Amino acid sequence: MMETRGLTKHFKDVRAVDGIDLTVARGELVALLGPNGAGKSTTLRMLTTLIPPTSGTASVAGFDVVRQQRQVRQRIGYIGQGNGAGHSQRGRDELTSQGRAYGMSVRAARQRATELIESLGLAEVADRTVATLSGGQRRRLDIAMGLIHAPDLLFLDEPSTGLDPQNRANLQEHILRLRAEHGTTIVLTTHYLDEADSMAERVIVIDHGRVIADDSPARLKAEHVGDTILFGFDSEHEAARAAGVLRGRELNAYGKEVKIRTQGGPRQVPGMLEDLRSAGLPAASVEVTRPTLDDVFLQLTGRSLREGGAGREEESTRELVEV
Repeated sequence: MMETRGLTKHFKDVRAVDGIDLTVARGELVALLGPNGAGKSTTLRMLTTLIPPTSGTASVAGFDVVRQQRQVRQRIGYIGQGNGAGHSQRGRDELTSQGRAYGMSVRAARQRATELIESLGLAEVADRTVATLSGGQRRRLDIAMGLIHAPDLLFLDEPSTGLDPQNRANLQEHILRLRAEHGTTIVLTTHYLDEADSMAERVIVIDHGRVIADDSPARLKAEHVGDTILFGFDSEHEAARAAGVLRGRELNAYGKEVKIRTQGGPRQVPGMLEDLRSAGLPAASVEVTRPTLDDVFLQLTGRSLREGGAGREEESTRELVEV
């Protein structure tokens, strides 16, 4: 469904995207993660034909993003960070107009608009002006506008930004249902790592314009972080002795606790407890903590996903738009 080879984008002396190779299969749900300025937004703009690459190649739905822009745009849906509907227009009318812009007949556009209004829970508000809708309702309308022409591939750029937790959860449910019912391939960017963890079957981490990790959330967490096992003891002396019994592992002993970083923590705990009992050191408590994608991101990039303001990538893109 999507493939890039050596994809790059330069803005003056800034290399926003530096030779990215990606392959996304039909029906996948992929999350692109990266700190501000990492290159993910620029990559998305190239894949949606909004800006041309400096070098390299990219095909979307089987068409080249430079030579066959019209064919690419006919087959994708793109929901950006801002609201796409005119605030003075009615939601239903905006959907019909969007369908007409894609070459649909009036009848087909209206029928498709009605289908999306029902499936996205907008029936009660579809005939109101966009300005009167809540943030969650506007975001669902944006999703409907991106789906009006039944695209093979849907790009979602920060779909949950600005939504409260309930509307975020509702939107995630709608996206997953649309994929399950229609087999739509979905590529999303997000700053909510829990969103990527729960929705995406594959996570691609981009930093400094390059792909630095590409795997399922579970494998990324196991490979780059692992589980944390925390044993508690009745005294510091027992904790120090237990550290000796459990030696050979990545562990730290402090106070009355011994902390171990390992893979497959829950499976290893019974054997560790048995070793401790055999040494006359029964643990007073044990706790296993599973890693999060935030832990993975910190391990890979050395910083938080939300760290810092707008990066060079965004600044350079704004310069291009102003020119």
